[in-house]
Amino acid sequence: MNLPQRLPASRLLVVIVVVLLAMTAVAISSTVLALDSLSSARSRSVDEIEPAGRRVNDLNRSLLDQETGLRGFILTGQEDFLTPYLEGQKNEADAAKAVRDLVGDVNGRVSRIEDLARQWRSDYAEITVTAIQLSGTKVGVAGDIERGKVLFDQLRGEVAELRSDIAGLARQGRADLDHAAAVVLWLVIGMGVLLVAVIGGLSLLLHRLLIAPLANLAAHTRQVASGDFEHEIDAEGPRETVQLGEDVNAMRHRIVQELATLDAAKTELQRSNSELEQFAYVASHDLQEPLRKVASFCQLLQRRYGGQLDERADQYIDFAVDGAKRMQVLINDLLAFSRVGRLTREQTVIDLNELVRQVVDSYSDRIEQTGARLEIADLPSVRGEASLLSAVFQNLISNALKFTGTETPVISIDVQKDGEMWKFTVRDNGIGIESEYADRIFVIFQRLHPKDAYPGTGIGLAMCRKIVEYHGGTIWLKTDVDSGTTFEFTLPVVHEPAELEEVHA
Repeated sequence: MNLPQRLPASRLLVVIVVVLLAMTAVAISSTVLALDSLSSARSRSVDEIEPAGRRVNDLNRSLLDQETGLRGFILTGQEDFLTPYLEGQKNEADAAKAVRDLVGDVNGRVSRIEDLARQWRSDYAEITVTAIQLSGTKVGVAGDIERGKVLFDQLRGEVAELRSDIAGLARQGRADLDHAAAVVLWLVIGMGVLLVAVIGGLSLLLHRLLIAPLANLAAHTRQVASGDFEHEIDAEGPRETVQLGEDVNAMRHRIVQELATLDAAKTELQRSNSELEQFAYVASHDLQEPLRKVASFCQLLQRRYGGQLDERADQYIDFAVDGAKRMQVLINDLLAFSRVGRLTREQTVIDLNELVRQVVDSYSDRIEQTGARLEIADLPSVRGEASLLSAVFQNLISNALKFTGTETPVISIDVQKDGEMWKFTVRDNGIGIESEYADRIFVIFQRLHPKDAYPGTGIGLAMCRKIVEYHGGTIWLKTDVDSGTTFEFTLPVVHEPAELEEVHA
């Protein structure tokens, strides 16, 4: 079994198909021949022998008509009685020809019947008819009646023998028909048994040559997929299966190598994270301490010596104070950005209506100054970290209040369900953002306006993207709007217990 197992599966299938086609051709040919034989036997029995038997009866009737018509003429001397005699001769010829056309001259009996009928007519019937017609008397021919009777009895005997021969042909036809039907029946039974045997044999062969090797390869592959990457895959079967096993084994080796590389990278990442945490500690404590001192002394200089020095000195002091403050804001924003997804807390179900209300309250002064109008829909509850999601709405609402146009600011927050996600829309009627900057605005430190025109560090939208993606959603700028700015982002739907049961059902 090793030799065919190393053959390609395509060649094995070709061999199996050829064998099946050959067996099918033999079975169909045998069945066609048997059905043809059955049809021939039926045709001979129904279309030849049975009609021949009826025509023999017609032949016998025509002979009896001749004999009866002749007897009536002899007894009465009336010419009308010769009509059955004359018509009987015509019917006799037609019947004899029909029998000969259907079954042939059965043992020469049709010819003998015709010869005896002609002899009866020439030796007895014609002579008797002529004598009566010439003499006009019925007497004087009675002596010939016995001789005519002897000839006609011979004729009757031949007809009886012909009937017996036709009956023999009928029995033989029925026997041939039964034999052909039995052959067809046995052929059908044999084909059924052969079909079952072929299907069973092919099933076992395919299981041995294809299914079993594939199942074995699948078992090895599942063991590797479960995490046992050191497990060696030994594939058997057709060439394609062996090659597939070798490819999977090669992939396993590459995975092992990649895992080794990933382990090294993981170690390096852990070291880098440790350094990052150390940097965050330094940035939040050690680095901000001298920065606070610089800012404090600059502010002291500004309060004590403001107006006492020249105008340029005051300007320099203002630059130093502003730079120190912006540096503190930048460091705090960087720390907040680095903590997203790194310092994780337990995620809980959050009522966004309450969360957004708190965010709006925190901007109440700015809202009052600008006269902004907020349109907030009924928001759902989601799962996540309240402080992070609050930062998303803070940044979006803050930007809407910051980048206003000439009209009174109108900020709307809407939501709709999109499959398994909530899609939130934050829209304003401010100065808007060109579509070419749709990706750039989410990159850290990317600003579209000078810091003198609009304050900020350029981290807000980058933090929004990081927070939304950390919660399993996405955020983007909607570019097909006529005016203002529209941000859309998604968050996963939180199923209620009843909904969860319905989903699992």
